[in-house]
Amino acid sequence: MSAETTRDAAQLHTPVLVDQCMDLLAPALTRPDSLLIDATLGMGGHTHAALTRFPHIRVVGIDRDPQAIALASERLREYGQRFEAVNTTYDQIGQVIDDHSADGLADAVLMDLGVSSLQLDETERGFSYAHDAPLDMRMDPTRGRSAAELIADASMQELTDILRTFGQERFAHRIATLIVKERAEQPITRTGQLADLVKRAIPAPARRTGGNPSKRTFQALRIAVNNELDILRAAIPQALSHLRVGGRMVVEAYQSLEDRIVKEIFAQGARDNAPPGLPVVPESMKATLTLVTRGALQADSAEQESNPRSRSVRVRAVEIRSPWRPQ
Repeated sequence: MSAETTRDAAQLHTPVLVDQCMDLLAPALTRPDSLLIDATLGMGGHTHAALTRFPHIRVVGIDRDPQAIALASERLREYGQRFEAVNTTYDQIGQVIDDHSADGLADAVLMDLGVSSLQLDETERGFSYAHDAPLDMRMDPTRGRSAAELIADASMQELTDILRTFGQERFAHRIATLIVKERAEQPITRTGQLADLVKRAIPAPARRTGGNPSKRTFQALRIAVNNELDILRAAIPQALSHLRVGGRMVVEAYQSLEDRIVKEIFAQGARDNAPPGLPVVPESMKATLTLVTRGALQADSAEQESNPRSRSVRVRAVEIRSPWRPQ
């Protein structure tokens, strides 16, 4: 891979709130040889910032996308043994930490959720409704079924549920009905076909506001194809249980379904697990987490203007005050 390719990798994706994330992680990364897990490596923007700012740390980056692993590994090659990439889904974070830490604990975990610029901008990956391409949407294009295969196989009710649950699409049933009708005549295998179908299914007055009418359908199918929410629900408790006391976890979420999962797990861990009115809370019932962010941090107007992807971000952070116990 050429130096030009490495420079291109750095330019493909601008990390969101990178300085703020580093500030949130810093108190947990004071030990020599501190271990940071970048659970969503992407093209290595956050990891690059961490390795540069904290010269004493190691970073293990996780990504399910082999192309992202290759690009980030080349970009970060200068850091030698301080960086290692693992090609897996981040619900395997517990095993990754066990494999890279002598005591099975990490000092910090960072997650930058959602789809990356690499995946959106690579037309042939099929994530974008703005360009006609094969209807794929797999973050790891070597595994699982594509969006086209999902659309071909799912029942009308399954499609309706996916669009309504993962896309919060109020016209889910209309879109699912038209998908079933259209696929009986010809396979729906292109993003352009699907975008046109969604446009026809949604009433004209509803298309005049809220941006591209395909946005919610494409989001819903992407989440379903990649099993994103179930993986996130499994990953956060694993990460928390593998953080040492004083360790921190920082999560950037870009849509409400992800943010709700993060918020609920963090809030649960930050509550004492004791009956109301108990005069003294036993140590075993005290909260295991401290909320570092009250509510969620958002990008300021300057960053939103310079990096449109930051407009929807919600950042939440917690610190481990005692070993994590699921409530």
